[in-house]
Amino acid sequence: MSIRRSKDIEELFRNVSIQNSRYDVEAYSFVLEALSFTLRKLKEPRHLNAPELLEGIRQYAIKSFGPMAKTVFETWGIKSCEDFGEVVYDLVRIGLITKRESDSKAEFREGYDFQEAFEKPFWV
Repeated sequence: MSIRRSKDIEELFRNVSIQNSRYDVEAYSFVLEALSFTLRKLKEPRHLNAPELLEGIRQYAIKSFGPMAKTVFETWGIKSCEDFGEVVYDLVRIGLITKRESDSKAEFREGYDFQEAFEKPFWV
């Protein structure tokens, strides 16, 4: 097995962003980075379910963007956890990540409110 060169991955992100123009190419890169961030925090690598990935996305976004996370996501076309699910399933479709038979996009609908997740932690 081999890992795709980063130039190849960037090209895949551009192509999938063109196919699903609702989301900026940066959304795909971020979700993949957030997945990696979340997996590194585990004691043993394993498959993540949607709630676990969403929590990892939340933590990585706060770490990366601070109080601007929600605004950054909005510029990328991401307005809800359901949008993260669409991005994840685009990444599955192009073969960058895998899913189990029991996984579904519907699991992402049960996510969090963006104001609660990304703005409230910074309220004084």
